[in-house]
Amino acid sequence: MYLVVGLGNPGDRYDKTRHNVGFDVVDMCEKKYNFSINRTKFKGVYGESSIANEKVIFLKPQTYMNLSGESVRSIIDFYKIPVENIIVIYDDISLEVGRLRIKGKGSAGGHNGIKNIISHLGTDSFSRIKVGIGEPTYDLVEFVTGRFSNEDREIVEKSFEAAVDAVSVIINEGINQAMNKFNSFNAGK
Repeated sequence: MYLVVGLGNPGDRYDKTRHNVGFDVVDMCEKKYNFSINRTKFKGVYGESSIANEKVIFLKPQTYMNLSGESVRSIIDFYKIPVENIIVIYDDISLEVGRLRIKGKGSAGGHNGIKNIISHLGTDSFSRIKVGIGEPTYDLVEFVTGRFSNEDREIVEKSFEAAVDAVSVIINEGINQAMNKFNSFNAGK
């Protein structure tokens, strides 16, 4: 069993913002794998599907970004999901719009949602799919809670599609194959 977590903030105010790209990718997974994110529990909303005969739970924490670890801890304790079977999808300001970066573990890199997940899990050994949102040219909070320009939105949606494919590759073939395939991906070129 796998857990795919898309990070974001709940509420219409944050819909389609840079900080909510994790939610957007999970929504795209919902369409591709034809399931519904319609259950509310574990401080989040979630749904289930399968990829390559593996049961996969897709979670969107509703705790606000900086407390995402509460939701993740709650659901993995209930379903007994091993940490190495967690895939977290989130925004990264150090990557240009359209880029993806996949990692098998590592520090939070200044991302408070990841910092909170590491704190609640007691380890940084979970897979990540980082979606590039570009470097802020003004206040960080305003930037990440702001929306993409139409041009950037078009580019980033292509990276969402690649992130959906990356989830499948991680589950089917492993993190190293996914890194080899997607770490050079750039929808903006």
